[in-house]
Amino acid sequence: SLTGSPVVLKILQNWVPRVSHYFDKEHYTYVGHQIVIQESIEHFGAVVWPGALALSQYLESNQEQFNLKDKKVLEIGAGTGLLSIVACILGAHVTATDLPEVLENLSYNILRNTQNLNMHKPEVRKLVWGEGLNEDFPVSTYHYDFILATDVVYHHSALDPLLATMVYFCKPGTVLLWANKFRFSTDYEFLEKVSTIFNTTILAEFPESNVKLLKATAREN
Repeated sequence: SLTGSPVVLKILQNWVPRVSHYFDKEHYTYVGHQIVIQESIEHFGAVVWPGALALSQYLESNQEQFNLKDKKVLEIGAGTGLLSIVACILGAHVTATDLPEVLENLSYNILRNTQNLNMHKPEVRKLVWGEGLNEDFPVSTYHYDFILATDVVYHHSALDPLLATMVYFCKPGTVLLWANKFRFSTDYEFLEKVSTIFNTTILAEFPESNVKLLKATAREN
């Protein structure tokens, strides 16, 4: 069940759009660093969506509550890499994952924005939801303090594999932070499923963009 009273927030409009025919480069500022993100119009995963802005802003503003310094962080559906870059700047050991066709742009953005900073070197890896989890991320080796996910729920056919992936990685002691723009009935149905499996709290809501930010943890057996 959902608990707690969410904080109502606004997504800060802290970027300056740059226009081009094929790629857009968006400029953001988080944690005192300018971040330049290259977007691609060819893939859903290569565009910055509202959930990534919301969670990036929240992590920057709530560092005492969610201290990422030296923590192991996995982002699923990392897209352009904005949130993973912010997590790196906040001191985390970050693994950013997405589909194979998104990895080139994801790697470019992460390398460009982290190579000259004194931080843990981030890793970019392929992750197809629900596929090869035991082989690619065996439980005996991989344990994460935080799982980050933004705008991974929309009108697509991979919702069950996505939920299975969240369950696989969200072990006892792991915190799942999920921000999503809620548009369709399937979004709310997915939220209900998450709420029946995990201890779930709505941390914040961004009404002007219909984004909700949720915290989920594994239930005690």
